Amino acid sequence: MAGLQTKLSTLIASTARPLEQARGIQTVGDLLDFYPTRWVSYDSDLGTPADGEFVVVVGEVKSASTRPMRNRRGSMLSAILTDGRSEIEMTFFNARGHEDKLRPGAKVIAGGQVSHFRERRQLAHPGYTLISDLDDSALPGLFPLYPAVPKLHNWNLVRAVKVVIDQLDPLPDPIPADIRRRRDLLERAKAVIALHRADSKRHLEVARTRLRYEEAFLLQVVLGRLRAAREAEIATARVVTDGAALAAFDERLPFALTPGQVSVAAEIEADLAREHPMYRLLQGDVGSGKTVVALRAMLTAVDAGAQAVLLAPTEVLAAQHARTIRAMLGDLALGGMLGGHPDGTKVTLLTGSLTQPQRRQALLDIASGESGIVIGTHALLQDKVIFADLALVVIDEQHRFGVEQRDALRAKAKTVPHVLVMTATPIPRTIAMTTFGELDVSTLTEKPAGRSPIQSYVVDEALPTWVERTWTRVAQECGRGHAAYVVCPRIGEVEEGTVEEESRGAADGGEPWLPFDDGVSLRPPIGVIETLAELQAKPELAGLRLAVLHGRLTAEEKDRIMADFAAGAIDVLISTTVIEVGVDVPRATVMVIRDADRFGVSQLHQLRGRVGRGEDPGLCLLMTSVAAGPTRERLNAVAETDDGFALARLDLQQRREGDILGARQSGGRGRLRFLSLIRDEELITQARADAREVVARDPELADHPEIRLAADQWVAPEQAEFLDKG
Repeated sequence: MAGLQTKLSTLIASTARPLEQARGIQTVGDLLDFYPTRWVSYDSDLGTPADGEFVVVVGEVKSASTRPMRNRRGSMLSAILTDGRSEIEMTFFNARGHEDKLRPGAKVIAGGQVSHFRERRQLAHPGYTLISDLDDSALPGLFPLYPAVPKLHNWNLVRAVKVVIDQLDPLPDPIPADIRRRRDLLERAKAVIALHRADSKRHLEVARTRLRYEEAFLLQVVLGRLRAAREAEIATARVVTDGAALAAFDERLPFALTPGQVSVAAEIEADLAREHPMYRLLQGDVGSGKTVVALRAMLTAVDAGAQAVLLAPTEVLAAQHARTIRAMLGDLALGGMLGGHPDGTKVTLLTGSLTQPQRRQALLDIASGESGIVIGTHALLQDKVIFADLALVVIDEQHRFGVEQRDALRAKAKTVPHVLVMTATPIPRTIAMTTFGELDVSTLTEKPAGRSPIQSYVVDEALPTWVERTWTRVAQECGRGHAAYVVCPRIGEVEEGTVEEESRGAADGGEPWLPFDDGVSLRPPIGVIETLAELQAKPELAGLRLAVLHGRLTAEEKDRIMADFAAGAIDVLISTTVIEVGVDVPRATVMVIRDADRFGVSQLHQLRGRVGRGEDPGLCLLMTSVAAGPTRERLNAVAETDDGFALARLDLQQRREGDILGARQSGGRGRLRFLSLIRDEELITQARADAREVVARDPELADHPEIRLAADQWVAPEQAEFLDKG
């Protein structure tokens, strides 16, 4: 019998070598895990495929003929394949080797690209096999089509899988029998065999449902174990008996908290008062008021006699947080200083660009405990940074940080700290359940009163009057005393004779730009530097003060430019995506996003959230050279709604889910292959409940070795770390 670790070469020597060379498949288990991507019925309809379409068809040879080639030696063969309803011609420009096979009456499975010749659909030199050659008395009802393997025909793969299945030992099943019965799921062995040898579409779907559930269940087991381990940790309860600083802050708030902010604040206060560490995700759409909620949590830590730290991914954002928090606190941020509030604390900013004296003072304030609120970047992670009593870690835009970085900050606390992670990217419920399942999730859905609306429009660059009107509108807004952003996907030329070819990913911490495939050839993306030169030459912008901001500038330059922009010394800021998150300039009312088709849905939504943050309404103009297709539809969707959660679902539908999950697994296995986070919400909910029940009874999975083994094999260590958002 063939165990899963049995080398394929011991069973099917001729097939094993190309499988190993092309796909890294070495064992029986690897081959069983190499699933088909399509299945065709033996009585499938040839249909009416379009020219250029790659098809796999099953039919019977109706007629076949050969004729000499006109301009070279040899003969060509034409065979008419029919399913009894429609026909397609198979053409071979070298008949040798085909004449004896493609005789009338022969049943064939063929695959190739459709074209037309003399008003007849044809497949030129298609790959094919005779069904009789499969030599299988028990053919499945559907013929499986596997991903291409060089030097190995699909039907040889079918034969190889049959050899393995016929000798297969019973497979371990990570789904307990009682759960399988409750959820009406196939055993794993039957599901795997069905994918390779399905006898009907219904049989295939039942098998796929089982494997969807398995992926969801194993992920939830991993998350459940992480959650159980965290709940066993001991933290210091931060109980506030006299919340003087928080009370003083609440009294001077110029607006009332939304019901959502009040509810989430109560959840966080309750978490901080527990003797187990808080691990909470705070998510909210652009402008939902996350910063106020986080600041109230930090003041709770200060009132408890401890410290709180806010980790930001960039110096621009860290400096913005420091300015915003100091402005909101007023004299409460001047604790121990002349003119400071008696119940206040000191707010310290620590970044890599501080001078040596500034850094020395910041480290002293943090170590002594004089600074109750500390804000910074990766500079906070250095060994010299010592906290007096760190109670709360707030991580902004948590997806920008690795596990090691987050753990390094947590390790600076004397006892396990409470953790609040924030994201401004709305996360659909299924994503939250699957990637943040070990965290408590709080969601802000309302926007504070007084937040101005943002109107968005798509600007077609092929229409000169639209482009001219765009820059005229920028000039009009600046003429009213407002400010404008112009966002570009890359930096561009940085000095005479050179071109900055790095993507915005390399420059600013995002992902590299990629042209979306709409069947059109896209030019290189527009850069900040060339945009500056272009706008300086436009008469309608004459007299306006322009500046650029990008990741290649020093921290001091970026801080100075942002401060000048906020103060009104700059009218138009031409920037890369460094301003994507957190930057708060209320006077900015208009944003132009050039080559908007180069950005994802969620990123566009985040970018436009930088305008309309004051009393005046915001305007976002999405410029593109793409006239039609999925990308244009995507831009239209962004323009039509400001619902970040609806756009996040659209983003999820259009992107590969594995990329969202970061689920690159071990052993060469791919990302999630069956589970759909949009389609399978009910199934994920069921799997989550079942996994939590199992982990609650058996946290170490000592009584469930199949589950433990499958989880360890299915989720690589780096994947488990990715899922560990704390």
